[in-house]
Parts: sequence; C-alpha cells; structure tokens
Amino acid sequence: MDKVLYTAMSGAKQTMLAQTANSNNLANVSTPGFRADYAQFRSMPVYGSGLPTRVFAMTERSGSDFTVGSVNATGNTMDIAINGQGWIAVQAPDGSEAYTRAGNLRLTTEGLLVTGGGHPVKGDGGVITLPPINRMEIAEDGTLSVKALGEEANAFDVADRIKLVNPPSNELQKGTDGLMRLKGGGEAEINADVKVVSGMLESSNVNIASALVNMIELSRQYETQVKIMRDAEENADATRNLLRMA
Repeated sequence: MDKVLYTAMSGAKQTMLAQTANSNNLANVSTPGFRADYAQFRSMPVYGSGLPTRVFAMTERSGSDFTVGSVNATGNTMDIAINGQGWIAVQAPDGSEAYTRAGNLRLTTEGLLVTGGGHPVKGDGGVITLPPINRMEIAEDGTLSVKALGEEANAFDVADRIKLVNPPSNELQKGTDGLMRLKGGGEAEINADVKVVSGMLESSNVNIASALVNMIELSRQYETQVKIMRDAEENADATRNLLRMA
C-alpha cells in the first residue's frame, strides 16, 4: 500500500505546483510582454540505503514560451514594441541587468525612464535619466530624442539610446520577478539589428484557451490522485480487519 500512497501523494503535491504555474500564466494574460511558463511532470526514483524500489512525481519548469505576443497600437509615444526578436535591457531590483519585452515606458518624477513594472531602462551609459521635458520621441534603433521645457516646438536633442539586445533563447532563464537573465550571469551585448516600433505595445503571449483547458486537466489529475490515496487507505483498513479476524 505504501507504494501506491507515496506515488499518489507526491503526484498530488506536484500537480498543485503545476497548477500554481498555470494560474500565474492566467494572472498575467494582460501583462505587456509577459512570457508564459511551461511545466512538465516526470517520475524520479527514491534513492536511499536500500534498492530504489519507490518513485515519486516531480514537476519542473522546463522553460518559457518565447513566442512573440500580438502587437497593438496604443497611440502613446512612450509605448514601444520590439519588431521581431530582441529584448529591452533593464536594471533588476538587485542591481543586475535583466531583459524584458514590456515596452510600456514612463518617466518618474525624478526623470528616470522605467517600464510599467517600475524597472529602470538601461541606455548606453547605464540607467536612463532625462531632464524635465515636454515631449519625447523614440526612433526604431532606440534613440531617445527629447524636447526640453521652454524649447521651440522642433528643437529636439538626442538624450540617450535604449539598450536593445538579442541573446539566444537557450541562454536565457526567467527569474521569479518575471525578468529574463543570462544563465551564466553577465550582460548581453548591444545588438544593432534589434528594432522597436513607437506607439505600439506587445501583449502577453499566454494562450487563454489553452491555459483554461490545462487548469481543468490539472484539477482532474489532482482529484484522481486524492481518490487513489483514499482507496489506499480503505485497502489498508480492510487488510487490518482481515488480520484481526485471523
């Protein structure tokens, strides 16, 4: 009985973890530039002092979906979308460099250019800080042209350039904060081939229908595993009763 009970118990626990990942995907269906996470199951032998006669289930995040999300026009000059492959370099909360596709940019009261999630955008010389401005335009190569307060309508000056990179997908991993980083650490090099489109915003690449179907399937798997645990308990009770009679 212990074999059945242990396998079902570990399966139920790991199904809950997979459901958590799927729920996180659904929760971020409206998050600009969000990349969905994959989750997969596999059986693992239990090693100990004896022979590995037991197995347990394990859920692991096999990676993220790098499919490009749909791009929609917003009319906001502060919004940008990567045209094809590539990433926007930002500063993570721990000070390291990270990458995102979220192009909903804004300026803080201190003049710091940040994403919608509050992550400072990096430029040629570090995080981008701008003086008080009336207007800003973003070129396809990420160049920021600004019109300072009090300047003429056509008086635009180049302030900085957004750092755009395009490391291979297999070299990226997603952190708990939703940002991408290089697996070995470090910083990716600027890629001049990466282009952006102003006034557009990339949506999440989560497939709502697929995520809802997956949620139902995981719920049924959990119910099945709980039923197996109950059956194992009932069989154990029946065995004890037979032993008492003997």
